[in-house]
Amino acid sequence: MSSEPVAAVPSDLVVGDDGLARPVWASSDELLRDYYDTEWGMPVRDERGVFERLSLEAFQSGLSWRTILAKRPAFRAAFADFDADTVAAFGEDDVARLMADAGIVRNRAKILATITNANATIALREDGGLADFVWSFRPATTPEPLTYADVPTKSDESVALSKALRKRGFAFVGPTTMYALMEALGIVDTHLVGSHRRGTSGVWS
Repeated sequence: MSSEPVAAVPSDLVVGDDGLARPVWASSDELLRDYYDTEWGMPVRDERGVFERLSLEAFQSGLSWRTILAKRPAFRAAFADFDADTVAAFGEDDVARLMADAGIVRNRAKILATITNANATIALREDGGLADFVWSFRPATTPEPLTYADVPTKSDESVALSKALRKRGFAFVGPTTMYALMEALGIVDTHLVGSHRRGTSGVWS
């Protein structure tokens, strides 16, 4: 038997009372834990679902994801359940209503960007739609992170997606925000190796 010490595998996972391993951020807070267990990284391929997540990722910029998640019911009510046709028709009265809504993030630039993006989403229908467009930037491989430090914040594909969406008239779609979107939609799997959710999306074997 070798006397050499075995190096510990670095990990940011926590095993819960249910015996399942989750990252630290999803291990204690009930709202984040439920989101991690049931939603994050699972494939979303419909227009409304992709438009909602794109919008919420934009609103999240500079804030914690938990803040956005807690406000999601209010966001859905304020933005007509993220129906692109309805949001695209929002006018100044709607902007004023949204700016007065304490249930959401009252950032005028982000509110206007959501309306802009609703119009851009409608325009994309002529070329297959938003969902297919975003999914077309799926990479050939996905990361296999052991720790948070191993998780990328952007990729060549998220940079390309950002540029392509900007060209199509979208706003607040920077490369980092688009990488977070790709993670949320299941386009890449950045669940830590060893997590009970790793590989469960069906997108990556």
